[in-house]
Amino acid sequence: MKHTLAVLVENKSGVLSRVASLFSRRGYNIDSLAVGVTEDPEISRMTIVVQGDDQVLEQVTKQLNKLVDVIKVSDIGVDDTVERELALIKVSADVTARAEIIQIANIFRARIVDVAPKSITVEVTGDEGKIDAIEKLLRQFGIKEMVRTGKIALVRGPKKV
Repeated sequence: MKHTLAVLVENKSGVLSRVASLFSRRGYNIDSLAVGVTEDPEISRMTIVVQGDDQVLEQVTKQLNKLVDVIKVSDIGVDDTVERELALIKVSADVTARAEIIQIANIFRARIVDVAPKSITVEVTGDEGKIDAIEKLLRQFGIKEMVRTGKIALVRGPKKV
């Protein structure tokens, strides 16, 4: 089972390294990790997706709370959340394929962010399923490069984390 953790940490150098090494030492894999500063420039928020049962989640949460720079850990996967990922996909695009690639991008409300003589770069945001779906459709043209962010998420309604 996938768990989404929102971890508030002090915005200092080395914090990301300590969090990542905690997972590594315990033998847990991080499926997704996104880090950014919050509305308070002294605090960063990590959105971490980890797989495991409730025991793994409890162990990870306890270990994270032991780190000095960690302010708060919340499992937000159990709440009603807004979740997004971002992907940039560079697709091979000769003159004959461009119109179809642009049409696929429009269907997914994606944006064309770069056009080169032999490629088009598409930017798409959405949930994991949407990113997977557009990737699958664009594969037929030949994906030259692709990068995806990790999941970012917020609990709906009043501020929780």
